[in-house]
Amino acid sequence: MPRKFPGPREGSEFGYDPADEMRAMVRRLVEASELDGDLTQIGKAAGIPKLTPQKKRLLNAAVSIRSEDPDDLAFSHSVLCQCALPTVKPDDGVLEWERQQGRASLLIQAGKAKDPRSGRFVQLALPYGPKARLLLMHLNSEAIRTQSPVIDVEDSMTAFFRRLMGGAVDGRQIKMLKSQLSSLSAATFRMGVDYEDHSVQVNAQVVNAFDLWFSRDENQRVLWPSMLRLSLDYFDSLTKHAVPLDERAIAALSKSALALDIYCWLTQRLHRIPAGKPQFVPWGGVNSLQEQFGQNYKLIRLFRRDFIALMKQVQAVYEEARIEVDGRGVTMWQSPPPVRKRMVVLPTSKFLDLKAEEK
Repeated sequence: MPRKFPGPREGSEFGYDPADEMRAMVRRLVEASELDGDLTQIGKAAGIPKLTPQKKRLLNAAVSIRSEDPDDLAFSHSVLCQCALPTVKPDDGVLEWERQQGRASLLIQAGKAKDPRSGRFVQLALPYGPKARLLLMHLNSEAIRTQSPVIDVEDSMTAFFRRLMGGAVDGRQIKMLKSQLSSLSAATFRMGVDYEDHSVQVNAQVVNAFDLWFSRDENQRVLWPSMLRLSLDYFDSLTKHAVPLDERAIAALSKSALALDIYCWLTQRLHRIPAGKPQFVPWGGVNSLQEQFGQNYKLIRLFRRDFIALMKQVQAVYEEARIEVDGRGVTMWQSPPPVRKRMVVLPTSKFLDLKAEEK
């Protein structure tokens, strides 16, 4: 029997049917207490499993998304929803990343940045992992929100990551963010889309100009852009091909690069499937799920196991996604996007002024 993920009217492990609502009520009582013995026993009797931090994030996000419209949106470029960044750190010496999915193609080339101490250019690594994705979403979102390619990274990024991580960001996370933001700033992105009779390609650094300084800590030689300016070619392409995402869902999935990729992919793809014409994607082979998402898996069974587990997390925050999984692969039906698309219009005169200035 194919394994079908529950829809919004079929019950859910996150507390949407009556039985789960009762468990949720008891859970709130247990969590609100100071681990009172009686309440703990009630929780055990109700069959409530211990909530991990990840399950709490998913639960809170699912309830909020179900009951309220989003206050904040994040954005991704449509090509990056189909062809994602590396999920894990590439091997040493690997300075290019190329992916193709359907009509979309992506080539990322690692760049160099000038060391203000030595005056020489330093080779940076390819951007990778969940933090690179979150940073790029943030840059996209700020550019669309302000209708400007110039972004004050320090203030806006701090607020963004506090929202996503539910509080302060520790030193280790800051160091990783600095490293990934520097890699993003220096890298060159080549994004292409094939049509029946022609192709369209954008060749540009996502970031056209950035201000860098080194940490005063001699042990943390990490470049840190305090101000970024998106290239106008990328900025123009983004305003035409931005995919809106629910920031609450992004926050709930923020620990996993693969979960973020699945969410962005479904957001971009499901609403474009023709009604009554489901699309099937196999686990392995040409144009498969493993080819698109499982580049780091040698065994397809391990990839399938992790993909199914993460797909459950994604559907918790995208409950309208109509998906069926079986031993062959994933079948998808037309589904409404998690965020109804909001048109973002950049005033023509402003764009022309910026284009002239860049020349």
